[in-house]
Amino acid sequence: MLHIHLRFYEELNVFIPQEFRKKRFSHTLKVQTSVKDLVESFNVPHTQVDMILVNQKQVDFSHIIKDHDDISVFPYFHRFKIEAISKISHPKPEIIRFIADNHLGNLARDLRMLGLDTLHNERFIHHELVEQANSQERILLTKDRNILKRNDLNFGYYVYANQDADQLAEVVLQFDLADKLSPLSRCLRCNAILEKIDKDKVLDRLPQRVKHTHNSFTYCPHCDKVFWKGTHIDRMTEKLDTILETMKVPNKNKPHRTQSTLRTIGGINAKRK
Repeated sequence: MLHIHLRFYEELNVFIPQEFRKKRFSHTLKVQTSVKDLVESFNVPHTQVDMILVNQKQVDFSHIIKDHDDISVFPYFHRFKIEAISKISHPKPEIIRFIADNHLGNLARDLRMLGLDTLHNERFIHHELVEQANSQERILLTKDRNILKRNDLNFGYYVYANQDADQLAEVVLQFDLADKLSPLSRCLRCNAILEKIDKDKVLDRLPQRVKHTHNSFTYCPHCDKVFWKGTHIDRMTEKLDTILETMKVPNKNKPHRTQSTLRTIGGINAKRK
């Protein structure tokens, strides 16, 4: 039998039983095991761990636990990077792209709003999410801790926040995306990149007032929808402005303080050619 002491810090406490949260506690192991297996035995996905100290010294996931070890487990440090000093390495795809599980539909839409490549399909089940993530080298964003324990998942991240704006800020900070944003460049429905299109090519699809007041249009080649800039206050742009301001990122798409929106023809549905 091995007798150890253990503590999980900050947001990692959401995964462990209430009686062990935010404190150092004793634990008994029947056999030696790796620190990775120990961490996951407490329902903490290893994808969420950024640093582990054993007896005040850094170790990686392969470290084998010994009797009387004192173990501290830390989450990601969102406000500063410790990759250069941490012995734990989480591989990332060369190009940061996402796939969101069925609990994170709003987050998927918001990531697309910032121009970030994000797949989402509410019908996907676990193995389909993992297959899509792996085959396309995407990071799986999830609220399901169990899917992150799968050995066949290459890239994954548990989203802690519950509110939409907080989730978006968390992901942008976690993956250091502040300088990679291109707001309102993707279709919010299907994720395709919007293309500029000449007015004369969509003139017969425009409402009369738009024909006389707008000259710049974008087009989704997948959804067959046309978009143009509006002048009314829009909840989507307000949300974008608030989030970017929180992260101190300027909204390059905003010529006026709470204006500049994209609207689809006929509201939600666009006319087909």
